[in-house]
Order: sequence, then structure tokens, then C-alpha cells
Amino acid sequence: MANIADIKKELEKVIYPGFTKSIVEFGFLKNVEVNGDAVSILVEITSSVQEVEHEIRTNIKKVLENIGITNLDLQVKKPESPKQTSNSVSGKNIAPQIKNFVMVSSGKGGVGKSTTTVNLAVAAAMQGKRVGILDADIYGPNIPRMFGLQGKEVEVIGNKAKPFHAYGVDVMSMGSLMEEGQALIWRGAMIMKAIQQLLRDILWEELDILFIDMPPGTGDAQLTLAQSVPVTCGVNVTTPQHVALDDSRRSLDMFQKLHIPVGGIVENMSGFICPTCNTESDIFGMGTCEALAKEYGTTVLGNLPIEPAIREGGDNGKPIVYFHPESISAKRYMKAAETLIEFIDNVSEKAENASIQPTTPPGVSACSTAK
Repeated sequence: MANIADIKKELEKVIYPGFTKSIVEFGFLKNVEVNGDAVSILVEITSSVQEVEHEIRTNIKKVLENIGITNLDLQVKKPESPKQTSNSVSGKNIAPQIKNFVMVSSGKGGVGKSTTTVNLAVAAAMQGKRVGILDADIYGPNIPRMFGLQGKEVEVIGNKAKPFHAYGVDVMSMGSLMEEGQALIWRGAMIMKAIQQLLRDILWEELDILFIDMPPGTGDAQLTLAQSVPVTCGVNVTTPQHVALDDSRRSLDMFQKLHIPVGGIVENMSGFICPTCNTESDIFGMGTCEALAKEYGTTVLGNLPIEPAIREGGDNGKPIVYFHPESISAKRYMKAAETLIEFIDNVSEKAENASIQPTTPPGVSACSTAK
């Protein structure tokens, strides 16, 4: 009959879902008792998600059966599931286990929104936050490539998809759920349903921050997200050209209309850093976002230059903030994340979306005219 030491050694093979460490390494194994052929085990986990408990129970039973233990009393203690507050008080929240939602948006495409999302998220994780990324850019989901996750098959637990985990960040993308290169020709109602499913049907654990990479513009996806969860703050990504700033105003105006605090503006392609001489040149403009930030009562989180290592990191699935922390861009991303985290901490408890909930009955168009 196996003794306590044998049991603990086997339990070192039970990896905590979403991580690379075992329940023993995390200190979640609280007690093991052996009484004849009966074994009692107490495990205490930090997640309230039912699927996490189910996976741990299944794997514990599996490894112990390998050493002949079948008479098992297994107790798994976990926190109570978060309860959604009444909509009459704070609005709607279909993912209550996530503490803060950050909407990363842009008025137009091609300004580096996904690159910004990835590096801000990794930088926040490197600063000790439990972080996730939801790639909700339905028409251009680039996040899998930027994390080196192209071609990876999504694992389904129960009826939910399990996020990938890379560089300290939980990641799920529409690009991982559809055939590569497939064009999506969807109407607004389909986009709205997809956004809600990506929040509800993904096995998100308790996160400090979920960064949501939105499609460009100010359409159905943005409104659906804001009505589905209380967005803590929005981040606008732009470039220094005045044409891009005109589009940014629309994005910032959207935040105001949806009552979402603006966490800041990221000015991308702000100067160019020569890879040979390491000097910074102003080729597309620089610092033009300062006046825009002042106009909307926010701040510029960072002026990110054009640096070849950023592009290389995005193409190769190696974020610059993680693989080249000594670079100018990585240091600016780290500072931007630090500033954003401070802002989130200040406004987190005030996040709500009650005022933007639909007011028409189910099945009735908001455009209908009452008799």
C-alpha cells in the first residue's frame, strides 16, 4: 500500500490548470491521510471556476489509480463563485470573475492596436498582475501570431474553451476558433453574439485585468462589450498624423458616450529608432497626442517609436517587452503599463454600465416607434 510520501510524489504530477506548476508546488495540497486502504486528501484552490475543480479532481484520481489507490475521499475547497450584482445597481456583468476590463480601441486600423495590447498585457503580467487578453477583433485577429500560438488547437473542458497561456498571460482569440485565412462576412447581430460568447464561453479564471483588443471603429462590437461587462477603462491607440487623430476623437467620444473612463492614449509610430546608430528621428510626427489627451481629460501613456524589434517580435511571437526588456520601446511599454495599472486601481470600484443597458423589451427593435 502506498504511503503518504508516495502519494505526495504522485500529486506533484497534477498541474494546476493554466499553469506549469503542480498543486503541490503552489501549496494547494493541504493534507494527506492514509488509513488502511483508504486515503483522504484535502486540496484548497484559489479559483471558484467549476471546470478548474473538475480538471483537478479528474487528474488526482488518475495519478493515484496508477499506484493502486481507488478508495479515495477527496475534498476540494475553493472560494464562492462571484455573484453578479443586480442590474438595477451596477448593470450587467457576464464575466464576474474578472476584476477589471480594459477596452483597447482605435478609430482606424493599422495603428498598432494589437501590438499595443500584447505588450501592455505582458508588461502588466511582468509587474505581478493576473492578466488575460481577449482578441475580439473579429475581422483581423492577429493576437495568435503575436504570441506564437498559430495552429494551436483549443482545448475544450466541459462546454467551455480553455484559454492558452503564454508569457504570463491567458489568451483567447477569434483567430484560434476559426480556420486560418477564413473571411468573416457577418452582420451586426452575429458580431454581438460572438463578443458575448467570447466572454461567457471561455474558461476565464479570476483575473486582475482582461485586455480586450477591439475591432477598429465605434460599432456594434464596442457597444455590445460595454453593455455585457462593466468596462473599467478604455485605451486609445493612434499615430501622430492628424488624419489618425481625427479618427481618435471619434474613439474617445465613444468612451464618453458609453461612460467609460479613458485610461490614456498610446501614440504609436512616434519617431523612428535607427537599429545601427540607436538615434531617434521624427519621420511621422511626434508628440501630437498631448493636445488631444488634454482635450479629453486624459494622459499619453507612452510615445512608442518605430523600432524593427517591435515588428520582428510581433511576426515571430516574441513580444519586445518580454524578449528585449532593455530596449527603449520595452521600457516605454513597462512605464505605460505602470501608469495604466495605477489608473485602474483608482477607478476600479466605480466601473458600471447600468446607464447604457437596452431599454426596449426583448425582441423589440430600439428603432421601433411606440403607438
